[in-house]
Amino acid sequence: VYGDERFVTFFRAITPTDEIARLNVGSRPASRTASTAIEDLRAIPWVFGWTQCRLMIPAWFGVGSAVEAYVGTSDRLDQLASMYRQWPFFRSVIDNMGMVLAKTDIDIARRYADVLVEDDDMRVDIFDAIADEHRRTIEWHGRITGSPALLADNALLARSLNNRYPYLDPLHVMQVDLLRRFRDGDRDEMVERGILLSINAIATGLRNSG
Repeated sequence: VYGDERFVTFFRAITPTDEIARLNVGSRPASRTASTAIEDLRAIPWVFGWTQCRLMIPAWFGVGSAVEAYVGTSDRLDQLASMYRQWPFFRSVIDNMGMVLAKTDIDIARRYADVLVEDDDMRVDIFDAIADEHRRTIEWHGRITGSPALLADNALLARSLNNRYPYLDPLHVMQVDLLRRFRDGDRDEMVERGILLSINAIATGLRNSG
């Protein structure tokens, strides 16, 4: 998706990154320069923005395609599975990715896309590519780890996330509506405060920021 010239527009539409900058969330400007290019964004707002809309692509996007290409038609899956069992560093990388994949929610992210990304073709093309890669990465994660589901070997974290989701889901719905109103020109103080509160609440609930 990075090669798609519409990707920057998509990113700024589906995430609250511009609102984070306008409302002075964080200790430093979101970008290093006045440029709107992805390369000039600081790492924190880049990760933070994707976290807010529950896509979190910096942590996993491209892994599924890379593993699929590496395995190819040869018998390399056993090699990766062996690395996962025997190499603590590789296991940690894969497990951390699995944790973020578990926090990713395509259905919630689709609501952000449907409401906030106005260009229909751009929304369908880029979001569907992200959703396909998400499915592919989960599939290969399971084949490498041998686990039937994400967090299958971390019941404590799985239970913790399941306990938080009922509180997070309505926060996302509220944030999408507040962002839409703000972008439509509503500068009511309560709208701006609501955006700030939703950003902080979602980051706290997911225990991920940037």
